[in-house]
Amino acid sequence: MTEHRIREIMAARAKAMTARDAEALAAQYAPDAVAFTLAPPLVHHGEDVAAREAWFAGFDGPIEYSTRDLAITVGEDLAYCHALTRLSATPKGMPEKFELWFRSTLGFRKVDGDWRITHVHDSTPFHMDATMRAAVDLKP
Repeated sequence: MTEHRIREIMAARAKAMTARDAEALAAQYAPDAVAFTLAPPLVHHGEDVAAREAWFAGFDGPIEYSTRDLAITVGEDLAYCHALTRLSATPKGMPEKFELWFRSTLGFRKVDGDWRITHVHDSTPFHMDATMRAAVDLKP
């Protein structure tokens, strides 16, 4: 049942992202969660609803968000998963949308009998050559 619950949370996370529902996202997090996301700053503490709403407001039209290759490891009170994540959206003022695949790892802990996200680490690889460019053109 635990793996099933983690899959439910991940599906709800994708649904909340595409619905721009900052409250639903925040409800998935433990209060002491730490997140290393693609957007600055280097570390986020907790899920800030106002900051997430401002992030959503930076896009016109739909936000597409999905995961694939989800792998889950569970223990009694701790779990983690990793997946490849796709984000596609149109930044305000831009003529067209972008598509980005990145790597996601999430940690979970049981809080008051249910699983909550306690750690998020999203990353995109970069070209280890003279350009040092983010490798945003990669696809699985």
